[in-house]
Amino acid sequence: MTETLPQWAWRIAEEELAATLPRRWSHSQGVARQAAQLAPVAGPDGGLLVAAAVLHDVGYAPRLATTGFHPLDGARFLEGRQGADTRLVRLVANHSLALLEAEERGLRETLEREFPLLDDQVLVDALIFCDMTTTLDGTPTSASERVAEILTRYGADTLVGRFIHRAQPEIEAAVARTEHRLAAAAQPR
Repeated sequence: MTETLPQWAWRIAEEELAATLPRRWSHSQGVARQAAQLAPVAGPDGGLLVAAAVLHDVGYAPRLATTGFHPLDGARFLEGRQGADTRLVRLVANHSLALLEAEERGLRETLEREFPLLDDQVLVDALIFCDMTTTLDGTPTSASERVAEILTRYGADTLVGRFIHRAQPEIEAAVARTEHRLAAAAQPR
């Protein structure tokens, strides 16, 4: 029996995160659960969204963390692996406004060159929604609470703190657009 894309992604993420980073694994599972709820928004790309959701933080795995920038490390790990199509890799590389953090790290040009942004605002927004409405423990939260938690954990004057502060308006806009799409999809036709 052949694995589906979400099954493949789940297996890879679990292999890389469950034992070494159990809290990050809990977060990734919660993000994937959020993605599964967005099937009406993602349509035929629902499986791709779930796969990107469960894999979005795979670059935190200690054996994969070569640059220390998890979106880039995760995408490089996935690139060329059997089962990882280009859109999946690009979603992982650019999840949750990673270009802004890459800029803070001096890696924006590298990220843009290796993994251009996916030209699918619905999927990009949906992955932001899933990541930024899920706590580190994998439970649902609001985007504003998630941003506040990140600021508290890292500190406002850190690289991540500066990034998340800059990204917050677009995070909130992506979440709002996704909520709007979800509500529209639930309306009877």
